Amino acid sequence: MNIFRFAGDMTHLISVLVLLLKIYATKSCSGISLKTQELYALVFLARYLDLFTDFISVYNTVMKIVFIMSSLAIVWCMRMHPMVRRSYDKELDTFRHYFLIAGCLLGALLVHEKFTFQEIFWAFSLYLEAVAILPQLVLLQRSGNVDNLTGQYVFFLGAYRALYILNWIYRYFTEKHFGRWISCISGLVQTALYGDFFYYYFISWKNNAKLQLPA
Repeated sequence: MNIFRFAGDMTHLISVLVLLLKIYATKSCSGISLKTQELYALVFLARYLDLFTDFISVYNTVMKIVFIMSSLAIVWCMRMHPMVRRSYDKELDTFRHYFLIAGCLLGALLVHEKFTFQEIFWAFSLYLEAVAILPQLVLLQRSGNVDNLTGQYVFFLGAYRALYILNWIYRYFTEKHFGRWISCISGLVQTALYGDFFYYYFISWKNNAKLQLPA
């Protein structure tokens, strides 16, 4: 644990709380991609298969449970909640996310650190998390206007991974046998995908204007 990883975890947690606030306070999921939320639920379920077999710390266990339960709760609300599901932008959320799942699973089978069930699913979760934001970004570009809470959610989600890059740099210089290169490369790809969004987010913040993405 170091300050960069802790800041990344807290930023990730803030992004989830912002999204839950939007859904529960407004009873709306407008502007949110169900495809992306389903991918994140799959990411956490695949990554935390060790939840009941390996104990690292209370903090680690609590964070795993929080991310699994919150992601499943968001998917449930968007699919089943009688009021929330009415606002789902199904016509705009048409990204074929099952291609991402298939591609990432194939990648995990080919490129992994150890050929074990748990390690393959760990690699799969990293590859999938790197591209899970794509349906959300496509939906926002199609809709054009981005409401404040949705914009904050995507910003914090991107900032979390950027902070993890600093965590990996710190660990590279302070640990003798740092070898999580799959994490590093996946994280760099994931952060790069936010580049366009970060640019327009900064412009809107600088001009104190509503966030708008080019169609």
